[in-house]
Amino acid sequence: MRWGRGSFRLLVLVAGIAATGCMHTPPGGYNLPPIPPGVVPGELTKVTLPPYVIEPPDQLMIEVVAILEDPEAAAAADKAGKKDSKSKEYKAYSLPVQPVSGQFAVRPDGSVFLGIWGSVPVAGLTLQQAAEAVREHISQQEDPTKPGAGGFKKETIRVVLDVLQYNSKRYYVVTDGGGYGEQVVAFPITGSETVFDALANIGGLPAVASKQQIWVARRTPHAGQPEQILPVDWVAITQHGVVSTNYQIMPGDRVYVKSQKLIRLDTQLARIISPIERLFGVVLLGTNTTNQISGRGTGFNGN
Repeated sequence: MRWGRGSFRLLVLVAGIAATGCMHTPPGGYNLPPIPPGVVPGELTKVTLPPYVIEPPDQLMIEVVAILEDPEAAAAADKAGKKDSKSKEYKAYSLPVQPVSGQFAVRPDGSVFLGIWGSVPVAGLTLQQAAEAVREHISQQEDPTKPGAGGFKKETIRVVLDVLQYNSKRYYVVTDGGGYGEQVVAFPITGSETVFDALANIGGLPAVASKQQIWVARRTPHAGQPEQILPVDWVAITQHGVVSTNYQIMPGDRVYVKSQKLIRLDTQLARIISPIERLFGVVLLGTNTTNQISGRGTGFNGN
């Protein structure tokens, strides 16, 4: 027994030393991954995104009005004998019959449907370009209240166009399930999100997540090109406020959260051992049942 106790104490001592070595961290208390070359926009160095390009299935707000001379003011000026163009008064009028005002969805073909005024292709255009396209299209349409009189003059049309729902530009948070698949959650991008914001949107790190294996995979157009992998130091961001790896999220980014190695190992072992356990369980159950039926089990007593 003395030898057994000594061996146990030695084992505990070795385990303690090993644990101390595993917990050692560089000065600062966190492991800072290598910073990728170049300047990567982050929490303190954010950049503005390029002009937004409309794509399906964005939701747009469109308002179209015509700036025309006020007929009442014109009549009053005629009565007063004032015909000076500087004295003319103008008012904004909605389009007749069916005003263009409200929310419009960008259809799969890249156009917006404006009712009796037809469809306008807007996919691939910036907001300013799309507003000009709507203005040009409306100016080519005939006024339904004045058949044969032509359409609206382009210089009288004003278009206000903006995005209500940014549905076409997204980023993704991918969490590894420790051998049980991967969960993907997509979020619309608004231009100011960071890695910390992205993970906050899913409620933080999952229970099986590894704090040392988180990165941003930035998309590349073709296979074989250098991958853009931006490692994230979760401990530095959350516990120390060091934001050098809290990168700004760009459209199409994948924030990947790897699971812990022990969780993945446990899952693999379970996949191997579980079928064997079931097999032995069935064999044991069958053996016990056979013994009980034949009278050799504990439930049967020949005396």
